[in-house]
Amino acid sequence: MSGNSDEAAGVANEAVGKAKQGIGSAVGSDKLKSEGTAQELKGDTQKATGDVKNATKDAVDKTAAALKKPL
Repeated sequence: MSGNSDEAAGVANEAVGKAKQGIGSAVGSDKLKSEGTAQELKGDTQKATGDVKNATKDAVDKTAAALKKPL
């Protein structure tokens, strides 16, 4: 999975998690609120993973480009 797809999945999980929390609050379901909180945290983690993957790829690309330059 690329960094961008991790980030997209993270955004989706955050949105669904927030929705579950809202619905759980509206209907008085602590279980649904807890599930929503867990899913939102999963989304946060996925986004952070995507950010790290993208930063690593950028660093590798810059290093490779620097090595290809004539001295």
